[in-house]
Amino acid sequence: MWDDYGPLTMGEDCMRKLTRRLAIAILPATVAATMFSSPAHAATNPYTAAEACNNDFGGAWGYATDGHRVIYAGSTKVGDVYLMYNGSSGYNCVATLKSASVGTPTWTDAELIVQGSGSVHNEGQFKYYAAVQRYARGKCVDYLGSMYYSGRWWTNGRAAWGNCG
Repeated sequence: MWDDYGPLTMGEDCMRKLTRRLAIAILPATVAATMFSSPAHAATNPYTAAEACNNDFGGAWGYATDGHRVIYAGSTKVGDVYLMYNGSSGYNCVATLKSASVGTPTWTDAELIVQGSGSVHNEGQFKYYAAVQRYARGKCVDYLGSMYYSGRWWTNGRAAWGNCG
């Protein structure tokens, strides 16, 4: 057997065959590990914020103006928090939807603060979302969503009163 530099010994030929076989055997495992560990291939949350509020509290929920924030863990998106409103009932709902560890119970929190009425939150180990509601007709509200990811809590929301009415 020959290569670009001359004849190969029996040991060199066997070593090349072994190396080629190892490379062929390892390649599929490497590709699979890269695909499944990549956030781009993470499970998609099957719920919208409106569905989360409807599932937990019933009613028809609309997205509130200035009612969305993304929750990041460094540069990794781990969730979204939404402020929803039900015009017929006067209730607000906050839904924290998971983007990381979707389908696996992890600590997730949704918090709604109603001016003059204090705050309510729903914290627990959820697979897809945490949701909370409170009556807020004629009042201003704040909202927060939090996710426990990589050993710490990550939070986002609105830190000023809004959606008054």
